[in-house]
Amino acid sequence: MQLHDVWFVLIAVLWTGYFFLEGFDFGIGVLTKLLARDRAEKRVLINTIGPVWDGNEVWLLTAAGATFAAFPDWYATLFSGFYLPLLLVLVCLILRGVAFEYRVKRPEDRWQTNWEHVIFWTSLIPAFLWGVAFANMVRGLKIDAQKEYVGTLLDLLNVYSVLGGLVTLGLFTFHGAVFASLKTVGDIRDRARALATRLGAVTAVLAVAFLGWTQVSKGDTGSLVALVVAVLALAGALGANLAGREGWSFALSGVTIAAAVAMLFLTLFPNVMPSSLDEAWNLTVTNSASSPYTLKIMTWCAAIATPLVLLYQGWTYWVFRKRIGTQHIAEAH
Repeated sequence: MQLHDVWFVLIAVLWTGYFFLEGFDFGIGVLTKLLARDRAEKRVLINTIGPVWDGNEVWLLTAAGATFAAFPDWYATLFSGFYLPLLLVLVCLILRGVAFEYRVKRPEDRWQTNWEHVIFWTSLIPAFLWGVAFANMVRGLKIDAQKEYVGTLLDLLNVYSVLGGLVTLGLFTFHGAVFASLKTVGDIRDRARALATRLGAVTAVLAVAFLGWTQVSKGDTGSLVALVVAVLALAGALGANLAGREGWSFALSGVTIAAAVAMLFLTLFPNVMPSSLDEAWNLTVTNSASSPYTLKIMTWCAAIATPLVLLYQGWTYWVFRKRIGTQHIAEAH
């Protein structure tokens, strides 16, 4: 295996880590409207991700940075083709961080309500747009011989990509509901489990339709294995949730996300962005990669830094592992 193949796998792992962690993070943001009944319950939900949400976003920065360094042509075409959607994602992530920090700066009901609206929409919109973006990458884009995207914004909004967006939104919200039941106590925990069952059932239908479509149109043996793993893991997550085994349900919902992402990358390889105009114009791991020396330096840096990052993030989750409920929320001054 060549270094450009290794970095394709590593970038897939980084996106998997981002969707696993930021997935329940986005899901919690959506659930502030769907699950919480009052401000105290909204504070409980937000507090479940309070210590970790900013750390989860580091995975996105690392994935984007690794793509820029390892596959500059992939990065350039991706960010030019998806310029407006990715700009919208970036604005949402900025506003979302501001909302988490500024929501509690003033006690007025209107002030806090407005920031809670921001948290909801800036969680829902990126969760949907990431699915749209990855579905379009698998489907193929209008890329010309100069490796430039020549399509329009409307070309990105097709039935397949919209279905992909609904799948990521459903998976992330289900993942968040399971996380909420794992991290809370009392009535909100029971309602989170009940909501997770309903969300999981709807998501299962959407996921089977989208992944099945992907397999029929683009798949091979490797992607078929990932498809089977994703379906079985989602079924297991639903069963574990019904049985009250919240830890198993969360782990299996994470496996579902990981298998779905793996399927998309297996479907892509050896391409990174296929052209719908001419297969000869596909961006591949070979023609879009940096020099072997650059990839070698990156590999050494990643080998040293990655274990430290994983240890730190794992320690953070361990420190904040306890469940919380409305009884732990202090009265507002």
